[in-house]
Amino acid sequence: MNQADVSRLVSKLKINVLPKHRRLTNPDGPKGRMFRMQKTVTALFKHERLEVTRNTADEARGYAERLISEAIRYGDKHNATMELADFWLLEKQLVHKLFKVLVPRFENYNISYTRCLPLTPTYPCTKTDQFPKSLLELKGNPYPPIMPKDPHNGSLLHNILLEEARKEMRQTQYLETAKSIGKEDKSAWVVNEKAEDSGSSSEDERKKD
Repeated sequence: MNQADVSRLVSKLKINVLPKHRRLTNPDGPKGRMFRMQKTVTALFKHERLEVTRNTADEARGYAERLISEAIRYGDKHNATMELADFWLLEKQLVHKLFKVLVPRFENYNISYTRCLPLTPTYPCTKTDQFPKSLLELKGNPYPPIMPKDPHNGSLLHNILLEEARKEMRQTQYLETAKSIGKEDKSAWVVNEKAEDSGSSSEDERKKD
């Protein structure tokens, strides 16, 4: 008897998902934890870029990826997909955005639909900054990119400053090398001159004898 291929029943995610959920403590228990995930996914679909804690971003990213994947696969005529969208999107006008805006944007994507980037901690740190933060966003959003497309572009300001610093460092190294070579030549010339003087003095003494 042929067994059913389970992979065809569930859409495959394009990101790595942990086998266990993240530890997200909540005073309201599991219900409060799930409500927090709903608010995060809703805010992500609404604003398309969020700054949240790293664990929350990683957990909510998987739910957002699954929701977009199911919407692309089944469309808005599938009851289970509509129930899934109604559960995760607390603001119901975002259901229309999911199927009319995000599905056409991501339907030809062969990579993940979201991007998660770690953020550096702020200084001085406060109580709200004690947990590491991450930036979670939907790809193709209208905001300026966080990471430049070509970080090695020579026309960027930081690359120009780095190149000038390298030139200055090379010139300093060349001058130090030239000075060290000059000192070595001078010391060698002094030694040779002293040897010649000592040799000439010994020859004079032999002639006198």
